[in-house]
Amino acid sequence: MNTLRIKALERLVLDPISTEFLPKDETDVFGKNVFSKKLMERYLSQQAFDELNLALFKRTKINRTLADQIAAAMKAWALEKGATHYTHWFQPLSGNTAEKHESFFDLNADGETIARFDGSQLVQQEPDPSMFSNKGVRNTFEARGYTSWDPNSPAFIYENTLCVPTTFVSFTGEALDYKTPLLRSIKTLDNSATEICRYFDKNINKVNITLGWEQEYYVVDSALANTRPDLILTGRTLLGHEPSKRKQLQNQYFGSIPQRVLNFLRELEHACLLLGIPLKTRQNEVAPSQFELAPIFEEINLSVDHNALLIDLMHKVASKHKLKVLMHEKPFQGVNGSSKHNSWSIQNNAGVNLLSPGKNPMANLQFLTFFINTIAAVLKHQSLLQASIMSAGNDLRLGDNEAPPAILSVFIGDQLTEVLNILAQVSKGKLSPQEKTDLKLNVLGKIPQVLLDNTDSNRTSPFAFTGNKFEFRAVGSNGNCAQPMTILNAIVAEQLQAFKQRVDILLENDAKMKKDDAIFNELRDVIKSVSSILFEGDSNAPAWHKEAKKRGLSIVDNTPKALLAYKEEKAVSLFTSLSILNPNELELRYHIDLEKYATSLQVESRTLGDIVRNHIIPTAIAYQNTLIENVKGLKEIYGKEYLNFAQDQLTILERVSGHIAHLNTAVLDMIVARKSANEKENPQEKAEAFQQNVLPFFEQIRYHTDKLELLVDNALWPLAKYRELLFSK
Repeated sequence: MNTLRIKALERLVLDPISTEFLPKDETDVFGKNVFSKKLMERYLSQQAFDELNLALFKRTKINRTLADQIAAAMKAWALEKGATHYTHWFQPLSGNTAEKHESFFDLNADGETIARFDGSQLVQQEPDPSMFSNKGVRNTFEARGYTSWDPNSPAFIYENTLCVPTTFVSFTGEALDYKTPLLRSIKTLDNSATEICRYFDKNINKVNITLGWEQEYYVVDSALANTRPDLILTGRTLLGHEPSKRKQLQNQYFGSIPQRVLNFLRELEHACLLLGIPLKTRQNEVAPSQFELAPIFEEINLSVDHNALLIDLMHKVASKHKLKVLMHEKPFQGVNGSSKHNSWSIQNNAGVNLLSPGKNPMANLQFLTFFINTIAAVLKHQSLLQASIMSAGNDLRLGDNEAPPAILSVFIGDQLTEVLNILAQVSKGKLSPQEKTDLKLNVLGKIPQVLLDNTDSNRTSPFAFTGNKFEFRAVGSNGNCAQPMTILNAIVAEQLQAFKQRVDILLENDAKMKKDDAIFNELRDVIKSVSSILFEGDSNAPAWHKEAKKRGLSIVDNTPKALLAYKEEKAVSLFTSLSILNPNELELRYHIDLEKYATSLQVESRTLGDIVRNHIIPTAIAYQNTLIENVKGLKEIYGKEYLNFAQDQLTILERVSGHIAHLNTAVLDMIVARKSANEKENPQEKAEAFQQNVLPFFEQIRYHTDKLELLVDNALWPLAKYRELLFSK
């Protein structure tokens, strides 16, 4: 047996379960390493604290004087906590978090040592961004870029470093990160939603967007993972036969968490609590070795930061427990993929969840306004939402093993479907003085304040209403929440602006019309327009795919095709009119996502070719030689009668030889296709070449390697098998 695989399996048997970190008491540790508002109030003067709160509420810039005061307070706190360095912590479009550490240590004019951290260092830093992707924004030799403090997300201390959440922009001010457009979209939706809220309550002056994510992931033994070049280099298994047991018994879902994983989770949760990440739920997911974490809902900007930070923490903490966390959307073929459900909602500064039905008809009218307009926004910009979640990894997950398809549809449940059907049939006009008012109020009054949670009633729906929030289920586990949430914020803001404009026109054209009648009339028209995207059935059924095409919905099944949505005129108009992304910034994202897709397949194809030629074929040949020697021995013993005893060996030998021949041919053909794809200069053509000409070889090669895995002596097989990776803890 392969040496690495032997040692990994032996260690699983011999090593005791690590109990190095088993916290006994988590009382009062939440946010201990976060420079929270409570700490700001303690370290700042009352005037400075009030100025900061006002700036945060209005989402306005903080002046230099106030920044100096905050920096001084932050430095004092950080030094008390033992911090030695500070960093601007940001989320570049490469998909990872990034940081450049600077020491507090400095020398004054007299050569004496001091700790320096002032407002200029807090507000802005100039890292060298030349190695980050920047297609269309600047030349590589123009290395200047800036990180700028985001005061809406609190600083925190991790590993003796003060981490300041920041945005990341080019020297011309264009966004090179996920956070900058997210912040712009938050402000835009805040303004648009606030205007709508004032139809119902003139005292509303702010709307907050909230997000709760459900992070799915796999955990495998790190030593076993190290026997797999594909897992190490690509995050997924490019070959490997399915185990005889997967999820058939459904006994993993909500089952007991293995002790070793539980110890890892307890340390992870402790680290998260210290950093203010409010993890609430941990559970076994449906597949073996698959798990899920979920937090309490937070404001969307902070929630996005916390998810990015959590992923960093998971990898670091897992390594202490000799485990490897797999964030890939489809690390194992034939087994469930991993998602990151994004549950999105909005509430006003009076504490009212705008996606939760109220106690009376008018409150329900407000709910329906935001509910229906969100659906209309999804219908109009479905292709953009698809583009926001597509990737090489998510292409493999979507539409498979209960995962939703890439076709966008909205699930709202039977109860609300019935309500919308009734409302759509109400005739147009001034409803208040007529008996139609009774119909309207009667229907609105029938919406219960708390709807049944429909989360699990349709697991195949990509975008579902679940009681008081919309859940975007098509988001992949490895993605940054900011990308789909920026688009969702933007499209809803645009839709609300258009809705308000139409309602105001109705009121201007008819002085006698009441405000709620105008709102209701406009809502009824929107309800009639969104029926094509509402669907309550199995979204993975072939019949739905045919029906979706008839309805004119966007049908995409791969990333290169989906990303063309960024080039559409309505996408450019959306982002530019709302000042969320300018044409250059949008073009940048289009190019980078194409580049990431092509690069992913390039790395995977190289890795697959290496494994087959340097691991699988040599192993198969070694077993082939064993069979040949066995047949020769039988011939020596039995002479002409040896065929009576060697037929099975000859049959296996023939199969092994055939698979080796097919593998060698397929790998050579894949290399030719990859080289041809690499020569494409146009990024769209290059990505399409990898998708159409290189990717098909993956399944062809996998078929033969997986057949060999079943034929070759288990003791010779060089890679950890699925049964070992998924069931060894």
